[in-house]
Amino acid sequence: MKIISKYYPHLLAVLGFVLVSLIYFYPVMQGKQLYQSDIAQYTGMAKEQNDFRAETKEEPFWTNSAFGGMPTYQLGANYPNDAVGALDDVLRFLPRPADYIFLYFLGFYGLLLVLKVDPLKAFFGALAFGFSTYLIIILGVGHNAKAHAIAYMPMVVAGVLLVFRRKYILGGLITMIAGALEINANHFQMTYYLLFLLLIVGIYFLYKYIKEKDVKGYLVSMGVFAVAGILAIGANASSLLATSEYADFSMRGKSELTFNPDGSKNTTTSAMSYDYITEYSYGIAESLNLFAPRLFGGSNSEHLGSESKVYEFISMQGATPEEARGFTEAYAKTYWGDQPIVAAPAYIGAVVFFLAILALFNDKRKIKYAFLAGAIFSLLLSWGKNFPLMTDFFIDFVPMYDKFRAVSSIQVIIELCLPVLAIMGLQSFFKSEKDEQFKSLKLAGGISLGIIILLFVAKGMFDFVGPYDAQMQQMFSQAQGSDAFGSGFVEALRADRKSLYNTDLLRSGFLILMSVGFLFLHYKNKLSHTLTVILIGLFMVGDLFFIDKNYVDSKGFVSAREVREPFQETPSDQQILRDTSVYRVYEIEGRLQARTSYFHKSLSGYSAVRPRRIEQLFDYQIGKGNLNVLNMLNTKYVIQVDEKGQEYPVINPDANGNAWFVKEVKFVNSADEEMKALDSLDTKNQAVFNQKEFKNPISKTYEKDSTATIFLKAYEPNYIKYVSKNANKGLAVFSEIYYPKGWNVTIDGKSADHFRVDYTLRGLEIPAGKHTIEFKFEPQVVKTGSTITLISSILMLLLLVGGIYFENRPLAPKGGTPKNN
Repeated sequence: MKIISKYYPHLLAVLGFVLVSLIYFYPVMQGKQLYQSDIAQYTGMAKEQNDFRAETKEEPFWTNSAFGGMPTYQLGANYPNDAVGALDDVLRFLPRPADYIFLYFLGFYGLLLVLKVDPLKAFFGALAFGFSTYLIIILGVGHNAKAHAIAYMPMVVAGVLLVFRRKYILGGLITMIAGALEINANHFQMTYYLLFLLLIVGIYFLYKYIKEKDVKGYLVSMGVFAVAGILAIGANASSLLATSEYADFSMRGKSELTFNPDGSKNTTTSAMSYDYITEYSYGIAESLNLFAPRLFGGSNSEHLGSESKVYEFISMQGATPEEARGFTEAYAKTYWGDQPIVAAPAYIGAVVFFLAILALFNDKRKIKYAFLAGAIFSLLLSWGKNFPLMTDFFIDFVPMYDKFRAVSSIQVIIELCLPVLAIMGLQSFFKSEKDEQFKSLKLAGGISLGIIILLFVAKGMFDFVGPYDAQMQQMFSQAQGSDAFGSGFVEALRADRKSLYNTDLLRSGFLILMSVGFLFLHYKNKLSHTLTVILIGLFMVGDLFFIDKNYVDSKGFVSAREVREPFQETPSDQQILRDTSVYRVYEIEGRLQARTSYFHKSLSGYSAVRPRRIEQLFDYQIGKGNLNVLNMLNTKYVIQVDEKGQEYPVINPDANGNAWFVKEVKFVNSADEEMKALDSLDTKNQAVFNQKEFKNPISKTYEKDSTATIFLKAYEPNYIKYVSKNANKGLAVFSEIYYPKGWNVTIDGKSADHFRVDYTLRGLEIPAGKHTIEFKFEPQVVKTGSTITLISSILMLLLLVGGIYFENRPLAPKGGTPKNN
């Protein structure tokens, strides 16, 4: 009974998280699934590998269905000995996406318990964290890996705090397991941002340990972290090593080219261009929507109703109600912030904001300053190009910072830190003396409501003009033949933006005022402790719940089949698929989407880590109309769109095929020369070879007669077989993408060396006669990584068993060695 009474609040909390997760995403209980645009794209990209895995029970680690060919390391590859992944599957037992929101709740609840928050407050705090608008919207669009990594962040922080509090065994085990789960989530940008917060926490505790003159304790903590970190990394060695190997081959690696597609000099020193890294930079003033969601118009898809000024304006032009609704929905873009696309504002909640301020005045624990510093730090970095002083420094000098784009997403640290502060503030309020309660409540309430009032007064400083307003005004004026229509529409739209601004300020002010009121009534002994917590919790969570429903609701759920099969064959696909040979398809209007990849071996795809050299071929060659490059990529079909918007396939009779012999080799000494040589290269008869990078002793010319043949005999994603026949020694060019690691080639069973030609393709010198050439993708990095993973997982298990034993062993008799905790 004692054990039950000790743990039943936590069991109730976990059960509550399950119920809330299922209630919010209730269509999953009807067998439906959330349609996530990014997951649909992933499904297209991964179709070939998933089909191969289902048919052969093997993992290919390579796919030809996207970008001409690439490793599947970032496409959901399954690695051997992945014990951490198995544990993750156990924790994510609910149907997706309820499983991710459940993880949000569970991890944050654990962090609050470590911060000595009682279960009821921790329960509401976990719900507030999980319902932060950004955390919900990323589930709506399908950023599952990001959500996955964010969900484990609080667990890692909890383990780190325990270690620094000298709970070395328990804290070390939690840090090790949570760290392994965090890495296994496979969103390194989120994990990278988490390291910034952990660094801030580490600096705080370093100061604390030095002040206490306990440097030894700090060193012990670092030792625990070293062991936990090494094993957490080791348990994910396959994924980490494979990703590290692929990184330089991807867009995240630095370009070897010193000139841009327009011929100008490439001066960037980062892995990606500055504009690409900072494209999604949060506006400085836009950050105010952390506590009032639609101050800057909400999202790009905000809906205005029939009471809006735009609807009224269109109705006055003679439109029917149905026409006015349709026009308003199509053109009334309320968002007027600095980012190109916003699916939802990054709203953490008005009540959360108020309680976080309360913590600064009321909570006596200095750890609050570490969380405050983390929130401020991430806010400043989220401004990106709007705060170049800090952003430029990090891009130029902080390791790996230039590997990630969408800098605004670092606000996930704010969305972790401020709810922590909020619940710390709520917890400490009830532990304070009466005079302290009143003083802190007055200060926090005054500041919070004062900001609301100030924003009301200062709204004249904003023009409420969006980046596309002038374009829409011109378009409508030309269409209607009158400037009055265009200007009238824009003025009505600005009025609606002002209305959203005012409405949401009033809404946030009301929520803060009610929270202040509940705490004040408790201060006056009019409300009990428990009732006050429940009322504030309901307002805090309800606020976020209803805002979230504006962006992710039951309308986004579809049948499971529609999720499994997100793309349907078009007449063009059906016509192309009658050809059962091996070739590639290029859909001009869909280069950066994965629909084509779902049905064909495609030059298209959807990935932020697509191969760099294939991307450069588009920028420097294909985009400029170089058909020879399309030919060398064996692009047999091109899907185009006619004047009526109807797509149709065009067969390319000049495609080079799967492999061919060339007569001449053009030797170059740099990537620049390789790319420029493609401008006029006869790819059927010539090949470009970088002799500075590859030392293979090949000839400048080769005899090629009409009887020389090389053809594809067998194809699988990770295995390709050719048969060649040539009276002379020849240089064969294969239309497959050259990848420097993992592809092993044999000629008649004997190992041979292949090399890169034509900037992206594979070349191989083949002796005279008839030969069988086989390419097998056998990545050593996976074999090495799986061995490290297995050893690390075993060591983790042994430490876990040993740690549990030492944490729960009986206390020593009086006078003996005390229990170490």
